[in-house]
Amino acid sequence: MRLSNRNKTSVYSFINTLLIMLLAAGAGAYFLEERRFNILGKESLLLIAAPLFLIILFYLNGRQIFEYDSDGEALHFRNRNVIPFLQKPLSDEFPKYKLLKFEVINMFFMKRLYITISSKNTGTTMLKYEISYLTKKELADLRFSLNKVVKTNKEKSVNI
Repeated sequence: MRLSNRNKTSVYSFINTLLIMLLAAGAGAYFLEERRFNILGKESLLLIAAPLFLIILFYLNGRQIFEYDSDGEALHFRNRNVIPFLQKPLSDEFPKYKLLKFEVINMFFMKRLYITISSKNTGTTMLKYEISYLTKKELADLRFSLNKVVKTNKEKSVNI
């Protein structure tokens, strides 16, 4: 199964550009307010604080683009940001039989995927992916696919 929200890259880029423009316009309005008009008083700080809060919220949600591929004998996860230099992109590929368990954590407005895989050196390794920008259907499909792999792995380990 393949799952990707890469087709929404232009939407996320537009939102990012809009937020940056909003911050720039707010900063310009703040300086005009302070130097020239002085109508709002102390509330003029909201002209900068509100767009800055929205930008921080946008980036705290995590990497926007998530790709998953379970075709073949390997699982492939990719997670990257719309702006490539902000965060290092994640890319992991491992055989399906190494997947032990997974967990989706749903915090207030953030979603995280924790994958536990078997490792020769340490026993187990935990991989973390940010999936906040997946739709409910995409998230349900991801859970279904990962459950299927985990179930198959448990059945194989019992038969051995």
